[in-house]
Amino acid sequence: MDILLTEEDKKFQHHCKTFSREKLLPLAEKYGETADVPGELVRAMADAELFKILIPKELGGSGVNALKICLAREQLAGVYCPADVTLAMQGLGSYPIVLAGNDQQKRRHLSAIGRGELLTTYALTEPEAGSDVNGMISMAEKSETGFILNGKKRFISNGHAAQIMVAFARTPLAENSRAMSAFILEKGMEGLKVSRRLDVIAPHDLVELEFERCIVPRGNLLGNAGDGYGIAMKTLDVFRMSVGAAAVGIGQAAFDEALRYAVVRKQFGSSIGRFQAVQLKIADMATELDASRALVYRAAILKDRGVDDVSRFASMAKFYATEAAFRTVDQALQIHGGVGVIRGSKVERLYREIRALRIYEGTTDIQKLIVANSFMKKAEN
Repeated sequence: MDILLTEEDKKFQHHCKTFSREKLLPLAEKYGETADVPGELVRAMADAELFKILIPKELGGSGVNALKICLAREQLAGVYCPADVTLAMQGLGSYPIVLAGNDQQKRRHLSAIGRGELLTTYALTEPEAGSDVNGMISMAEKSETGFILNGKKRFISNGHAAQIMVAFARTPLAENSRAMSAFILEKGMEGLKVSRRLDVIAPHDLVELEFERCIVPRGNLLGNAGDGYGIAMKTLDVFRMSVGAAAVGIGQAAFDEALRYAVVRKQFGSSIGRFQAVQLKIADMATELDASRALVYRAAILKDRGVDDVSRFASMAKFYATEAAFRTVDQALQIHGGVGVIRGSKVERLYREIRALRIYEGTTDIQKLIVANSFMKKAEN
């Protein structure tokens, strides 16, 4: 898909590939699967200036760029998923501030995030509000000095390591009883705690949060009361397409591993890659990976060109790329046969890592509904 990339894009892509090969791979071998965020990993990513693609130029970044975010996630996810998650959460936790933060909020947080000195996260999902964001129960009530926040959040990535977060809670208005708002919360605030760390099939820093009369100063409100839903959806528009990019990276890693194995594995006097059944799998895998890249890059390019409504394109990229990558990893494991299910083998790890991407930031079914509804609205008007 190089045809869709400028020379500057290709240079950045090469930078990410080199970083992943020379710096990230040794860290992956050193730390392995972990539920923590190694400080050495964060420093390496900061030194490579990867967080700067999330931050405006006037605050020390290189400018928020959806395509570069996708190019970076594609390379990182194929080598070490904790690095991909960390870049994603730095983005998810900073983009609402880019969108709606005032000058003081931006100066206080964004430059430090871009330098890797501040880890952040994004707290939207709740036990009873996943795909149905309007089912949110967490409530922020006005007080003399700001707000008092009560509620719970679940499946918050990098939630244990993060020093700040953007959290969403209901703030009912006279004209909208389901209105929600976005807040910058800082670890150490009274009433804010990590209540539980979650153990999932592909380990990473994943937690539940609890707000119990959490005191939030008025200056920590992003935008105006009631702006939260729009902030959340505009943030997801950018980072949903980048989930598709991460899926492409995982799928490509599985494809490369399957191709290598198909050449060296001998059965019936020949490498298995010469068997028609295996070649059909390879053709399917390669084609779906290329199609996924095209959808991801298109969505990112349209976003960077300033297209107002990229939700359909982001959702197409997210659902197709994650589903295609899952099929690719599954076929790669099938090519490996019994070796593929041995705990600790590369394809076994990739098989576990790809599964969550079909769920988080909106399930495949939700993405399909977004796509279908966009076409229905056009047809009805």
